[in-house]
Order: sequence, then C-alpha cells, then structure tokens
Amino acid sequence: MMLLWKILFGIFLTGQLCQSQDILEENIEQTALDERTEGEEDTEELDGPGTDVIQPDHRQPCAMWMGGVPGTPGHSGKPGRDGRDGHDGPRGEKGDKGEAGEKGDPGQKGDTGPAGPRGFPGNPGLKGAHGESALSYHSAFSVGLSELVPATNVPIRFSKFFYNDQHHYDDVSGKFRCVLPGVYFFTYHLTVYTKDAKVSLYMNDKTIMFTFDQYQETNVDQASGSVILHLETGDEVWLQVYGDETFGGVYADNTNDSTFSGFLLYPDIPESASRR
Repeated sequence: MMLLWKILFGIFLTGQLCQSQDILEENIEQTALDERTEGEEDTEELDGPGTDVIQPDHRQPCAMWMGGVPGTPGHSGKPGRDGRDGHDGPRGEKGDKGEAGEKGDPGQKGDTGPAGPRGFPGNPGLKGAHGESALSYHSAFSVGLSELVPATNVPIRFSKFFYNDQHHYDDVSGKFRCVLPGVYFFTYHLTVYTKDAKVSLYMNDKTIMFTFDQYQETNVDQASGSVILHLETGDEVWLQVYGDETFGGVYADNTNDSTFSGFLLYPDIPESASRR
C-alpha cells in the first residue's frame, strides 16, 4: 500500500513540474519572439555582412528549473481484487494433547456375540429343604340319593354321604366346588325306574356330557358315565335331569342306589414349590 502511495505521489509531482515547464517555455518563446522582432528591425537598419544572430535553445530539461510546490495527495483508489489462493504451507508439528471431552450418550445395543466355550462344571450346591408332597393335596367325595329326584333342570341333591371329609361337595346346593386346582375324575352310576332318564353333567353352567336311558317296563335299568376335567379354584361341577318330568326317572330306595363321585388325580403344584 505504501508503494502505491509513493508511485501516485511521484506521478503527481512529475505532472506539476511539466506544467511549470510548459508555462516557462511559453514565457521564453514570447520573450524570444519580442527580441526577434526587435532584432529584425535592427537587421534591417544594419543590413550588412558579418552579422550573425544566435537563436536561444528552448529545449531545456525540467530538472534545470526550480521544482514547484507539492500538490495535494489524491483520493484513495478502489481496493483491488482478491489475489489467488497461495499454495498450502508445510505441515506443522504435532500439537499438545487436548483435554478429554464430556462423556457422550450411550450407543445402541450391539448384536449378541457368539457363545463362548463351555466352562468347567461348578461345585454341587447344598441340599434343598424338603418340599410338600403331592399326597398332601386331598380332595374327594362320594355321595348317593336317598329318594326319587323330585325336580328337573336343577342340580340333583345327593344327601347320602359315603365320603366327604374335605367337605368340597355341598349337599345344600348339590354342587362340588373346587378348592385345589388340578385334574379331577368324575363318575356317576344311576338307577332308572318308572320312566326314562336323561342326565347331564354340568361345569360352571356349561353342559359337559349327556347320558340317556329309555326305561323298559317291569325292569330296573342302570345308566352311568365318567369324565376327567381340569378345574381351577372356584369351578363347580354337578348333575341334573335335562328336560321335562318325563325324563326324571333317576331312582333310589333301600335296595337301589344312585351315586355321584369325584376325586383329585393330581394338583397344579405352584411354580415355587416345583423348583424345590
């Protein structure tokens, strides 16, 4: 930038000097012209031989004259265009190690790796405590009729008890109510007399199976059935005559029995007990 200012200042000074030289040359020419006019007049008067007129030399360099007063600096020029990008410099030396940054967010879970080699067997564990035996879960009943079935489409109430130690059969409602969940076996053996008999076994108001016996006169018939069911706590099972009174031939007296029985085959052992 300083070099540019120096060049502009030199150009300005050169212009001032040349302008002063032109003015001086004009003055000199005018003076020479006046002197020439006077000389011509004298020549005319003398008009003799041996008379030589010396002409002044007006082509003198500017440096022989006194320089003018420096002019006022010109205005700053417009900025030039950006130069081209230079070449990449040499690679600097390796800097000092920076401080550790903050801990980033956890990344996504990676894929499961291959299974490693099988390890050596461990030492045997301590012997566990004795668990509850399946034999400790008891549920069974066996009941019979004392008289002819009085009504149809309702549970048959067996009032003669052969076995009901756990009291899981209710003689008031005529239903067996499950207390221990598991697999149960149910069976019935019925005496049919005086009319046809159509009996159904129910579980939670749903018919599971039917047994039908057509009565033959002057004869005592027998009807039976059996089934295995899985029960949950609170489930109920019972027998009832299906249809109108014409199918209510289930009979019992002092020499003929109609029975209904059931018992737990095996319970649903809780998971905590099965791991012992």
